[in-house]
Amino acid sequence: MTHMPETAMLLAAGLGTRMRPLTDETPKPLIKAAGKPLIDYALERFAAAGVKRAVVNVHHLADQVEAHLADIAAPDIIISDERGALLETGGGFKKARSALGEHPVFCTNTDAILIDGAGGEACAALAQMWDGAEMDALLLLVPIARASGYDGRGDFNRDDAGRIALRSGERAPFVFTGLQIISPALADEGPDGAFSTRILWEKAAARGRLFGCVYGGDWLHVGDPAGLAAAEKRLSGGVAAQMR
Repeated sequence: MTHMPETAMLLAAGLGTRMRPLTDETPKPLIKAAGKPLIDYALERFAAAGVKRAVVNVHHLADQVEAHLADIAAPDIIISDERGALLETGGGFKKARSALGEHPVFCTNTDAILIDGAGGEACAALAQMWDGAEMDALLLLVPIARASGYDGRGDFNRDDAGRIALRSGERAPFVFTGLQIISPALADEGPDGAFSTRILWEKAAARGRLFGCVYGGDWLHVGDPAGLAAAEKRLSGGVAAQMR
């Protein structure tokens, strides 16, 4: 039986510099797409998947984020306060270590919207593939062709066993959606202070324990005003009913 993680981490502390001027007065997690704050897309998906606790780190315009989260009924919210120093994705994950516990957790960015398609719901797809005996982290990937608001060259290559490696050449076929299942113990291998989760992925990959799950749906990257406009257009076209 698939075991769904009961804890999730939402990385919501970033400055949102690429989304300026919208983020000058509004934190990026509260920017609205199709009338809904970005962070709510993730929280509602986690709640529907049975997640009980969501650890949310805050830094930029943190009071606004906390005020919004105070009205969330489910999952239960735990704040990881980074007002003193911005720690990047990996450092934020490590700072929240004690709140995450010892079991695998979901972890996601808040600047993406997932539209489920073939293969089912995103959290369920990850949980079904997860194998703690073999994996330190399992990343939800999407082929570049199913990415909106993205003009990069891809993030990962993936072999037939599902193991992944960061792009080493000019292009890679898969993009990281921001959602993953990850062992909190991996954070213990990170340095003190600010660092990227890329450091943790590299450590897992060196042991052959970094895997990717190919998502059958679409990924709307809402990282800048152009990405937001593209997401608004997509959602207004009647796709919103497919969201969880």
